[in-house]
Amino acid sequence: MQVIRTAIPEVLLIEPKVFGDDRGFFYESYNERAFGEAIGPSFRFVQDNHSRSARNVLRGLHYQIQQPQGKLVRVTAGEIYDVAVDIRRSSRTFGKWAAVVLSASNRKMCWVPPGFAHGFLVVSDHAELQYKTTDYWAPEHERCILWNDPDLAIRWPMQDEPILSQKDRAGLPLRQAEVFP
Repeated sequence: MQVIRTAIPEVLLIEPKVFGDDRGFFYESYNERAFGEAIGPSFRFVQDNHSRSARNVLRGLHYQIQQPQGKLVRVTAGEIYDVAVDIRRSSRTFGKWAAVVLSASNRKMCWVPPGFAHGFLVVSDHAELQYKTTDYWAPEHERCILWNDPDLAIRWPMQDEPILSQKDRAGLPLRQAEVFP
């Protein structure tokens, strides 16, 4: 696999080696050894999630203030604009964001480390995401940063108002949100 650093060095775009011919294709979507060599051996995945959303659905910016989750995100149908925001106050990139386009056709994955808020916008008719997490879902620790916080100034590629959950509408600006030290 090829690992590409984004605008925030800890957020990585991962391109798996794809083997294809006239019958179709094959690739390893996860290999513990290769991932450990690229990212570091300290991460272990404990949960796999599968999400489906329609065009213009925006989910995020989510994180868990306790039991923070690292996420390895890939798209198996459709296309998304995937965003990670550094919410580690002690980081030199605190409040900065990185974005990548993930799709079923480009087969790229994004590594979002613990300490980051994560969100995505569906830019195709629908999209299905599958992502691994380094800790279990803990709804009591889940938090949400406002997707359109003017201090973050995320450039979401949309022309219409996004479709949001009540939780995402109620997100807090970064200035008011609980963050990591």
